[in-house]
Amino acid sequence: MTKKEEVLVEEGSRQAPEKYYIKITPDGPYLVYGNPPIDQEIILPNEEGSSWVYQRGLSFDSSATPVALCRCGHSRHKPFCDGSHKRATDWDSNETNNKRPLLEEAEELEGPAMVLADNEKYCAFARFCDARGRIWNLVQLAETEEERELVRREATHCPAGRLVVWDKETQKVFEPPFEPSIGIIEDPGIRVSGPIWIKGGIRIESADGKSYTIRNRVTLCRCGQSSNKPFCDGTHASMGFSDGLPLEEKARSGDSAF
Repeated sequence: MTKKEEVLVEEGSRQAPEKYYIKITPDGPYLVYGNPPIDQEIILPNEEGSSWVYQRGLSFDSSATPVALCRCGHSRHKPFCDGSHKRATDWDSNETNNKRPLLEEAEELEGPAMVLADNEKYCAFARFCDARGRIWNLVQLAETEEERELVRREATHCPAGRLVVWDKETQKVFEPPFEPSIGIIEDPGIRVSGPIWIKGGIRIESADGKSYTIRNRVTLCRCGQSSNKPFCDGTHASMGFSDGLPLEEKARSGDSAF
């Protein structure tokens, strides 16, 4: 990042300390600086079979400086890069995101107490938005505290930050208080491996040296096939992407990421 660059921070988010950042390399991996913890985040369902909580699984060694994470989808040492991108012929490393702030292009839905912003091109297909009624319907009806809490829950469990919700009266954006960390999402409900979940305002620097808008919740593509690179667009689900890693849930209950 150049000294002259002004890095945008999305409303409701805050930038992590400067030591934490991710550099996207041309035709290569994501380089992670600052040694944030890297853990599996396994999507678990509720009694109705809908996505409901994240459970931490395996922890990965993040002591290297930097840590190289695979973004082509072909590494045999996932989530780490093993150089397979040099031989891969079926992925395009070019970043196709236009670097405009997510909220700038989002559609807004207004309810009696809350406003929901939705930018569908960032959908990571985690499906928390359907857990107990579709969030787009819920926000337009939510008045009681219980109803508002369900809207907040469904929005903030969206790992990609596609969904952002705020209070109409106070204009407060609701965001989880994440520490800088990285999740490797696994989605056994649909038998796929999900994206790389960047939490806590870690800056992401493009291969051209410019930074993307800093957000509290971001998901990066790791199947190599997203049409919104470097961000996930849910393609891993349609292609059945799997990293082959075991799912070893730790003895921790509840929303481990929250």
